[in-house]
Amino acid sequence: MSIRLAAVSLIVLAALTAQPASAGLFGKKDKTPDVAAAPAAPTTTLAQTTSQAEAFTPATKAEIEAALRADPLAQATFFNTQFSHNPTNPQIGLYLSNALRALGRYEEAADTAHRVLLFAPDNQDLLLAAARAHIADNNAFFAIDSLQHALELKPKNWQAWSLLGVAFDQTKRPEDAQNAWAKALQISPDNPVVLTNMAMAKVTRGDFVGAEPLLRTAAAQTGATMQVRQNLALVLGLQGKMPEAERLLRQDMPPAQADANLAWLQQAIATHPAATAPASATAPVRSWDSLKSSGS
Repeated sequence: MSIRLAAVSLIVLAALTAQPASAGLFGKKDKTPDVAAAPAAPTTTLAQTTSQAEAFTPATKAEIEAALRADPLAQATFFNTQFSHNPTNPQIGLYLSNALRALGRYEEAADTAHRVLLFAPDNQDLLLAAARAHIADNNAFFAIDSLQHALELKPKNWQAWSLLGVAFDQTKRPEDAQNAWAKALQISPDNPVVLTNMAMAKVTRGDFVGAEPLLRTAAAQTGATMQVRQNLALVLGLQGKMPEAERLLRQDMPPAQADANLAWLQQAIATHPAATAPASATAPVRSWDSLKSSGS
């Protein structure tokens, strides 16, 4: 199911409901432990089952807000309990899908979103959540229907257009991807999320020179995040522009982490010297794993 293109992975923005887990070396996240498997349910009588169902109380707004501030593992555990008692609630299903995606459990995240879509087929957030999970799982082909349906309902949803561009690019439809991103930028000019997705597509093909201006524009926007600047630092470093890459790294990272990333860049250049050539057409140094933390 995975499309492996080469050695390293690009940070891509997560601009919608769920935020990605904390990035490590150029976006490669430390593995988050899976939610512990639930123990086998003991045999219960009908009276006990009824009593347990009656004892369950849906989470309050304050409890949900507190859960959303927790780490993805805690979120998944909390919302899985809520979802098991009310699997038709769109918002709870969305929170659970996002938490599972943040944990790297992409297939489960997609399944959760699709389960709730059976009861709320026109829910925009769930349609995008399902698409994100499929893209993260390197199964972008299955994201396209959800995104096209979202756009039928809301044609000016730049996030759906941006994700559709990613899905098209992952399924080797680059012209359709460019058209989708162009529509996203018509709706939301200079949007850093869209520009970053466009740049990432170039990086996966080894075109660091082409990616650089897109990332510079993205990084200059008010809504640009640290991940955008780190993407730019990566592209600059892989072209041998180490002083500027170092400045960007040290702007956002503690010294030890910046040193580690700089060492990684130097090693990448030594390993792939052709990466620093202008308009490089070499094999990409990134894989589509870069999308596994993405939003749109």
